[in-house]
Amino acid sequence: MDALLVCQRHSWDQGLTAAVLDAGGEAAALRALVDDAVARQLPDGRLAELDPACSVNGGVVGEYVDRVARRDGDAGLAAAAARQRDWLLTGAPRAADGTLFHLLGGREVWADTVFMVVPPLAAAGHGEAALAQLAGHRARLRRPDGLWRARWDDDAGAPSDGRAWGTGNGWVAAALARAVSLLPGSGLAAEARAHLDACLAHRRPDGSFGDVLDDAASPPDTAVAAMLAWAALAGAREGWLPRGYADVGRSLLAHVVAALDVLGRVTGAAAAPRFDRPGHSPEAQAWLLLADAQARALATAATSSATSAAQPQERVTPAPPCP
Repeated sequence: MDALLVCQRHSWDQGLTAAVLDAGGEAAALRALVDDAVARQLPDGRLAELDPACSVNGGVVGEYVDRVARRDGDAGLAAAAARQRDWLLTGAPRAADGTLFHLLGGREVWADTVFMVVPPLAAAGHGEAALAQLAGHRARLRRPDGLWRARWDDDAGAPSDGRAWGTGNGWVAAALARAVSLLPGSGLAAEARAHLDACLAHRRPDGSFGDVLDDAASPPDTAVAAMLAWAALAGAREGWLPRGYADVGRSLLAHVVAALDVLGRVTGAAAAPRFDRPGHSPEAQAWLLLADAQARALATAATSSATSAAQPQERVTPAPPCP
């Protein structure tokens, strides 16, 4: 946690850090974080945004600004969250079919955006908009093998980066896993499992995943294992994945834990801020903590179930029939 909190962070990392604090019950720290996100809100509604080229990344922290606003009854936070939602719903640049572009000043659709917009919109009650964004991104980026391309050029009508970028597929896996519980009845559980399985098929013999999943020559990226660990553990805990995925998630988590250095940092991730070499990143740190929280929740649930099963059951005497 210390290693995460002392890192310089972009808007999406502020959102992941908010998720870590929320999962850990750190209410006061979460409040301080969302206040800071609002202090850095741009006039158009983008929260915590220090890079004016980024269009959608503030959506992640927006979910937690809204959550704290509801918890504390804070009208100012609620208004800030609404401005972020309005930016995603109507203000941000998008394609003719409404699919959001990842950056201002360009017309590219990125895999990353799926996590930045689908869960926040679903959590805010805009399920149809969330599913529409998922559909637009899926149509452009999902490949026949089930993996997702990194980027699509909407003007060219073709991929600008057709590689199965590991972190990009991790963002999609996490987004789908979150959306399952946020959008019940949407049928996303099967899609989330299929995508997770497509990623897991490219796990290397040493337990790692490549920066490009299907390129054996690409360097490993520890963050991918952390993201997929979270998705597998969340699905097993929530019941939309078979329990065997809990073992998969724990194995992935153990791989990431083994990569910690003496300062508690995840090593071997694509290094922030340009993600062009191995190193450390706030997102790798956050996904480790989020996956660990899921593993602990699963262990607690298993212990509770075992304790309950071991206790003698009270005999219930049927009531007499009504006269």
